Amino acid sequence: MADAPRFLFVPVSGPTGMGEYARCLTLAGAVRTRWPAAEIHFLLSEKAPYARTTPYPYTLFPGSPTLHDHAGRAAIARFAPHVAVFDNAGRAGQLAAARAAGARVVFVSSRWKPRLKAFRLRWMRHLDEHWIPYPEFVGGSLTAYERLKLLLAGGGRPRIRYLDVLLPEPDRAAADATLAAQGVTREGYVLVVPGGGTGHPGAEGALRAYETTALRLAARGHAVVVVGSPGPVPTGAAGPGGADVEPDARPVRWAGRVPPAEIATLLANARLVVTNGGDTLLQALAFGRPAVAAPIAADQPERLAKCAARGGVVPAALDAAALVAAAVGLLDAPEALVHEAGRARALGLANGVQPALDAFAALLSTPVADTRGP
Repeated sequence: MADAPRFLFVPVSGPTGMGEYARCLTLAGAVRTRWPAAEIHFLLSEKAPYARTTPYPYTLFPGSPTLHDHAGRAAIARFAPHVAVFDNAGRAGQLAAARAAGARVVFVSSRWKPRLKAFRLRWMRHLDEHWIPYPEFVGGSLTAYERLKLLLAGGGRPRIRYLDVLLPEPDRAAADATLAAQGVTREGYVLVVPGGGTGHPGAEGALRAYETTALRLAARGHAVVVVGSPGPVPTGAAGPGGADVEPDARPVRWAGRVPPAEIATLLANARLVVTNGGDTLLQALAFGRPAVAAPIAADQPERLAKCAARGGVVPAALDAAALVAAAVGLLDAPEALVHEAGRARALGLANGVQPALDAFAALLSTPVADTRGP
């Protein structure tokens, strides 16, 4: 087991959003580097647009595995993981199935509802670790209720960890090749990352807003790379995607979906990042990159406000005109851009991948009998 541990990843998955999947993909890549012979398996919804391109073996369900309790338990039993990671996903029965299969269980909560579930005593007795993938100022300190639950659970578990961000280290050897493939230079481009959640109720037009933002910034002469979009479909004389841009505007580089390590490289070297209020925002800040961001999901306005209060990000409405205005306000004022970059670095956000790997190693080295609850 030490040389070839089995890791199971169960992120929330569906037609919209991919933050949980991206986190698990980053962890899976780090696991493969640490344990080259590790077996890795994902449980995913077949409705997720990325499901069939997952670079690891997977089992698909008609919907999120959380909604298919019995089938999920059966898949867990078949794979018999040594470590099971549930990211905002799972049911008590599935957690129990993982423990019955001999797994150490990690739960990741990035929203208040999953976090509340994870502090139910019925759940806590199945968990070895509970990770909050945000800095404490964003995720919120443990409440009196949560501290009481930890006392009642006893045994020192689950262990609570705040992991500021989870992102792959940029491949420095391949960085030049990545930038060259996009036709850009270090700190010579704007990176636009609409995010996998562009499709949440109330944010159906988010992707179009970010695409239009990219086109308008390019029209002003900025080099722009867009990750996660293959490019807007031409709809008429107004220009690509119907955006009001000049026909001779500097072309946008539409990168589509790229591997996590390439996204990290593009984030680390961007002059400015235009994104949403999700994980990509914190990743940009961790690299000391200034950002412009708009919330696209219900849990993002509060998170964005907390980050904006500390600096490094300029908040904007989910509208191309607002996003462009905020971006241009920084790009046309170099001193403001440098100031926001300094505030981003001052946040001191740390990459949580190494602590996560160390936690996995500790769990793998502990006899199962010592990690199980009553």
